Amino acid sequence: MTSNGAARQISQYRLDNGLRLITAPAATGQVAAVNLWYGVGSRHEVPGRTGFAHLFEHLMFEGSGNVPKGEHFKVIEALGGELNASTSSDRTNYYETVPEPALDLALWLEADRLATLRDGVTQEVLDNQRDVVKNERRQRYDNQPYGTAFERILAHAYPEGHPYHHPTIGSMADLDAADLDYVLSFHKAHYGPDNLVLTVVSSLEPEDVRERVARYFGGIPARETVATAPDASLEGPIGSKSLVVEEQVPAPAVFVVHRVPPYGTREFDVMNLASAVLGQGQGSRLYRRLVVERGLANDDGGASSDLFDFRYTQSLFFISMIARDGVSGEELETAVFEETAALADGIGEDELERARAVLERDHFQSISTPAGLANTLSSYTQLFDDPELVYTWPERWASITADEVVDYAKRLLTPENRFSLRYEVATSEAAEKAEA
Repeated sequence: MTSNGAARQISQYRLDNGLRLITAPAATGQVAAVNLWYGVGSRHEVPGRTGFAHLFEHLMFEGSGNVPKGEHFKVIEALGGELNASTSSDRTNYYETVPEPALDLALWLEADRLATLRDGVTQEVLDNQRDVVKNERRQRYDNQPYGTAFERILAHAYPEGHPYHHPTIGSMADLDAADLDYVLSFHKAHYGPDNLVLTVVSSLEPEDVRERVARYFGGIPARETVATAPDASLEGPIGSKSLVVEEQVPAPAVFVVHRVPPYGTREFDVMNLASAVLGQGQGSRLYRRLVVERGLANDDGGASSDLFDFRYTQSLFFISMIARDGVSGEELETAVFEETAALADGIGEDELERARAVLERDHFQSISTPAGLANTLSSYTQLFDDPELVYTWPERWASITADEVVDYAKRLLTPENRFSLRYEVATSEAAEKAEA
């Protein structure tokens, strides 16, 4: 089936309350993937109130007006279904894959917690989930090797007060300060059908799905006031910054970021190809040069580059490498700088073709299941108001030339637009030092 033919099977509806519904056929049949993207993420938070978007990812499973605490998980899993949620800077996502006859149940559960969650959130529930999130922060950030890397990167890549300056997990102090009134007001401000993209991938007819969604969600009123996000505009380079951290880590590691244009721009697509040339897969430069030829980086996930795809501000070109035994972080960092700079000297057509193939493979793998397709449809609708991009996105890479990649590498992958974070194995008490 051509991409145009597949795109024609996508149906779009908008309910009177503003909810956007996307439907598409499931290739496997017998299952229904339900995916909800709310247009609220950590970029909507303000200093002193961080972590609330992620906190709601937890609170939304803790009971609502008609569903007891924890019951949402229990009933879906009892049917053999799968469900979870995630939070990013730009959205909060809830999803479940269920046997198709259970679609009505999944829709009712989602509609009930959208409409009546505030009836189920008590001080006890808040205190409990606040402790859960704080423990998650300890496990994933504070007590994990290199776990603070992402938080440090955001803090240096975006100025203080910028909505992308902090991670979605939030700070311990802000989580401690969360009060019930503010939590309820956050839900009221951001959780409404007019801020929701709901995608259903199933074998059911689109009109059938629309009628079911209208039955459960149609009576939920839109928000009285549309919340706005803090200004995320940002100009210019990062500057030349570096930080050396001594911690009890298994090996030295290097994390390097450069600011690049926002997700959705052609410039972002160009840099996406550059990242694939530099560090995606065993055919990439970083792997061939620093893992195989020079033996500087660990073979097990130790050399990669990618992009942090931020829609509403400058994104980040991200390189991560873990040193092999006997290699210092400084030696590895210097090698990373050299290989990154070498992109400006030129890339071959064979490298560019390989990069396109890597990105296309990853894209099509991501939509190869009903759940993956539903998530990507929600994403492109919420961020770009165009679900058909799910089938046409790879075409964006086709017209980009090697000269274009080299030109942007020269302009953006520079020392003046770089933050480098280096972890060294602590020989005494962990210490940090900032380098000018």
